[in-house]
Amino acid sequence: MGHLPVIMFRPGSYSRISKYNRFSYLYDLMEIPVEFLWYSKWRKELFGNMSGRVLEVGVGTGKNIGYYPKDCEVVAIDISDGMLAHAKKRSAGKKNASLLLMDAEHLGFKDNCFDFVVTTFVLCSIPEPIGALEEMKRVCKPEGMVINLEHMKSENRLIAFFEDLFNPVSSAITGVNINRETVKNVKKAGLNVTDVTNMALWDVFRMIKSKP
Repeated sequence: MGHLPVIMFRPGSYSRISKYNRFSYLYDLMEIPVEFLWYSKWRKELFGNMSGRVLEVGVGTGKNIGYYPKDCEVVAIDISDGMLAHAKKRSAGKKNASLLLMDAEHLGFKDNCFDFVVTTFVLCSIPEPIGALEEMKRVCKPEGMVINLEHMKSENRLIAFFEDLFNPVSSAITGVNINRETVKNVKKAGLNVTDVTNMALWDVFRMIKSKP
């Protein structure tokens, strides 16, 4: 398991990384309720049957690592060294997982080299999500799949109203945008959406599957 320098910091990245580093100590505690209600079940369903070479973008504290099958080769990246420090503890002893310090908008990998590229609740906090999705498309094999399990702006007008209302607060405090139109962003990145599954809270939580 190795760590590499972040590739090509974008302007403003240092303040964002500093915020993530501070939150890394509280992140798991903050997610206990949703982890119990939904996340652990979704992680098992999403990762349990994966195979081949997998890129996880935005690994955070490494909550997904324990769900990957042993025959997967997992490469997991994050822009926060604080988050990766926690992920490293979770990946201890797992020979099939590598952790790298890297910016999702500038992936340091060759084209067409992963069977799966996955995110879980990450695209809400990346400054330029379409750019990151374009990078995911680039590194995914033509026959591979990009899977994004995310929360996003609802198509229900009332829910969307409150998401727009509270987004400035959420974004300022945590860096998380709760009103991203992620399905549209996936399509704008040039990915071919094959399936969108509503997971919880009507359509706030969705799983998007797409092909390069």
